[in-house]
Amino acid sequence: MNELQYATLADGGRLAYRDAGTGPLVVLLHGGFLDHRQWNAQLATLPARYRVIAPDARGHGDSSNAAAAFRHTDDIAALIRHLDAGPAVLIGVSMGAATATDTALEHPELVRALVVSGAGTSEPEFVDGWTRPTLEKVWPALFSGDLKGALTIWNEFTSGPDRALADLDPAVPALIDEMTTKTWLKHTADEQDWSVHAEDTWARAAKLTIPVLAVIGGSDSDDHRHNAERLADSVAGGRKATVEDAAHYPNMEHPGEFDAIVTEFIDALA
Repeated sequence: MNELQYATLADGGRLAYRDAGTGPLVVLLHGGFLDHRQWNAQLATLPARYRVIAPDARGHGDSSNAAAAFRHTDDIAALIRHLDAGPAVLIGVSMGAATATDTALEHPELVRALVVSGAGTSEPEFVDGWTRPTLEKVWPALFSGDLKGALTIWNEFTSGPDRALADLDPAVPALIDEMTTKTWLKHTADEQDWSVHAEDTWARAAKLTIPVLAVIGGSDSDDHRHNAERLADSVAGGRKATVEDAAHYPNMEHPGEFDAIVTEFIDALA
């Protein structure tokens, strides 16, 4: 796999990223607390068809932490411009999906199409009674120094409300634990969260004219599925596909099925 490269941002921050393949530009955006390795399977396959960029978001993986207010969408736009590339097909899972949609709203000239999973925009709606309470249990464990307990809750969150961790290929939670631990250890409990996001995203997203595909993990929480579905249903011609036996990270649980869905979508773009 290609070595990590680094782009220096205008504020002095650095984004780590992998760059592989040639052809239409595809940017892979990982979920919160993870890093570009969430896309290991896709980095082994998609570069045969496309130029694939997989960055670590600010404050994640090998990218620098923030020291002032920033937006993930602006970082992705800066990276695409740094590469003198685009417009890109943005493929995002969870936080990465929110960043993808925000980038289409804030930097439309850089985005050719969107593929989202586990989120719709950076303003999610949590109403199912499981998603938010489960996520919020992570912080007390983490901030008390109980990293093992926090990882246990995080794995519950990412494997979905109706499955046990044992239902997953052990390699998936093992890599999630590795990525999450690396990102968590970059930060301190009293560190300020400098990230901000776009505003009025749902109303603006309904006016998108680019192709949008939502890839739904059939075993993901109701809220995660509904947020992605809401985005696809909001835009003219939005499409949906389901990976039935997968939760929050369908690209990791069933990479072959995920790849088939997204390559069919990308290859059909005008």
